[in-house]
Amino acid sequence: MKRYAVGLDGGGTKTAVTIVDENGLEVHTFTSGAINYNGQDEASVQASLAEIFREIDRVCGGLQHCAQVCIGAAGVSNPTVTTRLESSVRASGYEGPLFITGDQDTALCGAHNKELGIILIAGTGSICYGKNEAGDTHRAGGYGYLIDDEGSGYSIGRDLLSVVVRAHDGRVPATVITGMVFEQLRMTTIGQIIGFVYDKQTNKKDIAALAPILSLACELGDEAALAIADKSARSLLELVVPVAEKLSMQEGDLAMAGSALLKNSFIQTAFINGLKERYPAMTCITPKRDAASGAALMALNRLQ
Repeated sequence: MKRYAVGLDGGGTKTAVTIVDENGLEVHTFTSGAINYNGQDEASVQASLAEIFREIDRVCGGLQHCAQVCIGAAGVSNPTVTTRLESSVRASGYEGPLFITGDQDTALCGAHNKELGIILIAGTGSICYGKNEAGDTHRAGGYGYLIDDEGSGYSIGRDLLSVVVRAHDGRVPATVITGMVFEQLRMTTIGQIIGFVYDKQTNKKDIAALAPILSLACELGDEAALAIADKSARSLLELVVPVAEKLSMQEGDLAMAGSALLKNSFIQTAFINGLKERYPAMTCITPKRDAASGAALMALNRLQ
């Protein structure tokens, strides 16, 4: 009887699923609704999981052929999240072995194609996470946009908006960022910008959506933009240092993930140069596979 292992990556807006056979061969991938209790209500998480397990049932020819499931999800350091996720999975008809872990674990495993290494993620938020040969783990950052997330898409968007209002006042020199922000938001006055920022409907993703402007402004040699890129790179390096030190992982590969780091060449170059200076034996790589594939590999590693 053929057995399968399944990995779920529970992101903020969707869940990516990868199904592999017992030899590690990928047989199916698909996406479904979010299973994040921080952003979704109980009923919609339950509906998404029911849909996911119906598809797993179809692909594996019955849930009994699914020998291990690994879910990487945000917020699992809160024990109630793990319990609620598990009971929703069981309610979806799956009775087999289940492993629930943090989404940083599955992202790390996908990036390195193994459960060891360091990953730096700078997407809407930012976090660095590592696991060494001894099984010790350490994380830095990832405490949310109100008090942390430096070097992330959100912090870049916020810094761009900050430059716009300061340039408007004459506190800093005029910058090309102003026109670019107005154009993207389809606005013409500072009043409209302030309205957008403090509108209850505006969320962190809306602010982070401004981040790509930074690349364009940097290409034009804008000083304010180059200063933001430099600050972001330093903030990201600051996340890596405690992880590398705590885990004695000052050499080897560091996986870079997230659009703030992968899509802005100015931040990426400044970050890589700073890292080389600090840790000459460390090499930056881009992820080998995604977090859902990482979760599937973690499930495979736990197949009995």
